[in-house]
Parts: sequence; C-alpha cells; structure tokens
Amino acid sequence: MKSQKPQDVDAYIAAAPKETQRQLKELRAVIKKTAPDAEERLSYGMPYYAWNGRLAYFSVWKEHIGLYVPTPVVEEHADELAGYETNKATVRLPLGKKFPVPLIKKLIMARMQKNEAKGKNALKKLKKRSAAKKTVAAKKKK
Repeated sequence: MKSQKPQDVDAYIAAAPKETQRQLKELRAVIKKTAPDAEERLSYGMPYYAWNGRLAYFSVWKEHIGLYVPTPVVEEHADELAGYETNKATVRLPLGKKFPVPLIKKLIMARMQKNEAKGKNALKKLKKRSAAKKTVAAKKKK
C-alpha cells in the first residue's frame, strides 16, 4: 500500500497495487451483496463492515488478501477452509487465484447470524433488567 492513508474504501482499493485491485473490488462486492445493509467504512486502516456488530474486515498483503471474520466463524468452517492458510479469525486468500465466492458468502452469513443472535440475547437481557428494575421500584412504593 502507498504511504498516504486512504479516507474510504474506494481510496483504499485505488491505493492498492494495480494487480490486486480487481480482487479487492470482487471481495468488496461479495461482502456488500451478502450483507447489503452492512455499514462500510475504514477501521484500523482497512475496509470494515458492520452489521449488528463487527462483520468482516479485509486487507491486501504482498501475497494474499486477508479476510478477517470475528471468531469463532473461521474455526467453525475449518474443514471447508482446509485449502487456505487460516488462524482464529483470518483467511488468507492467495493473490491471482479465484476467490471461493460461495465460501466467502457462507462465512459472512455465519457471522451475520451470530451478530443477530447476540443482538437478540442483548435485547432479552435488557428487557429482563428493565422488568427487574420495575419490580424493585414497585416494591419500594409499597
């Protein structure tokens, strides 16, 4: 990447080496098509997508594009990712090789489901706390 910090995803892709820009645009399109309501911005200097929490990041490296999906999604799909270098939250997609688009979509959708479930659980907890506060307040009035 060039030394000037990009201000948005378009600038991030434009600043990447020419030979990687097509793949970056493709990855961006896959994420946006899979999660059309996700917010797109830069975070930690790389493209970031948020939908009910962290969804995915990506960045270009010398020999690969890193796709970062918060844990435990990568670990849960380890068998399907066997042909790729991975760690807890990272899939390294080799430059110049065809993207596994259906697999990328699957990872993004899995993260969306986790974020949605986490949001529902948070809402349930909030409702329980609110009900408990009302009960305490009612008891104090008596």
